[in-house]
Amino acid sequence: MKNSRILLLGAALLAAACTTDKASVDFTVADAPSSSLVLKQLEGTVANVLDTVKTDAAGHFRYDVKVEAGQPEFIYVFKGDQRIASLLVEKGEKAVVSADTLGNYEVSGSEGSVLLKQGDDAFRTYVSRLYALAASGAPQSEINKEYVSHYRNSTRFVLSNSKSLAVIPVLYENIQGATYTFGGVNDALVFRSVCDSLKTVYPDSKYVKALEAETARREQLFSLQNRIASAGERAYPALSMPSVTGETAELDSLDAKVKLLWFWDAREASHKIFNLDVLKPLYEQYKSKGLGIYAVCVDPDKAEWAQVVKSQELPWVNVNDGLGTASRSLFLYNFQRVPCCLLLTEDGITSVNVGEKPLQAALAKLLK
Repeated sequence: MKNSRILLLGAALLAAACTTDKASVDFTVADAPSSSLVLKQLEGTVANVLDTVKTDAAGHFRYDVKVEAGQPEFIYVFKGDQRIASLLVEKGEKAVVSADTLGNYEVSGSEGSVLLKQGDDAFRTYVSRLYALAASGAPQSEINKEYVSHYRNSTRFVLSNSKSLAVIPVLYENIQGATYTFGGVNDALVFRSVCDSLKTVYPDSKYVKALEAETARREQLFSLQNRIASAGERAYPALSMPSVTGETAELDSLDAKVKLLWFWDAREASHKIFNLDVLKPLYEQYKSKGLGIYAVCVDPDKAEWAQVVKSQELPWVNVNDGLGTASRSLFLYNFQRVPCCLLLTEDGITSVNVGEKPLQAALAKLLK
């Protein structure tokens, strides 16, 4: 009778353990003994502080995360401002992590976390290569080649793993909030494919619901039929930046045969004169033939920039990320200073000197 009670008690405890709404994290940071770490949990697209923990003398801590069935959670571990690990844990999982304070880590026991790390590692490698190319003075064609390679690899990754929430951060990855891997009009197709796959597995996930809203927004803005033929064939890096109204304006959404990418500074009198004396007349002359202008301002004072755009009545797409000359748009297009401009077509990028005669000659050739 006593043995029966023990067996029943053991069965009850086992059942309770199986129904516990949590995942556990077993974490070791060898070079951070007796240190404070911050755990953050993703809410929408923002990581909010979940808790603060302290490692023991061996740099170890254990933490239980509340996770409901069918609703995995993104958990990030920070030491100061440095993110040292990214996790995607499901109910009942035990993620075992070994990390250092530089952001290098290994994880096991959590399938989603392992896949999430693959995406993170690929993006970190991509950004490092871009920095190396820019520092070495590599030609724009090499930077474009690196972008296209990463874009294609990322597309392959998200479509091959479209039933894992680990692909969501890859869809949103960007450099300093200005340059998105999946920032083009064709990418609504990728978003829709992944979103529909995830809904079959995680219909109640808040992350999937947010992805559905973003996918719908993209589909409302652009026609899917115009994206299918050119998916994955973009000849230049995409840009997605805040416009004067505060809404995001995408370079790829500019409906033009030739896109003039114009980098300028609203604080510079010569740039403002160029807007009025050169760009506006050229725009009026060629807009009916297929010219569009995407003007990126590097004035960090966005209020000042908006006032100039308004007073000059600039009729084209005007954007500014507020980062000044640190804008990643300049970095991605391999420019160190302004003013500068490029002409973008389906065939690629044409470099042109800033000046009325060079622009007039180039536009006359491209827009016959």
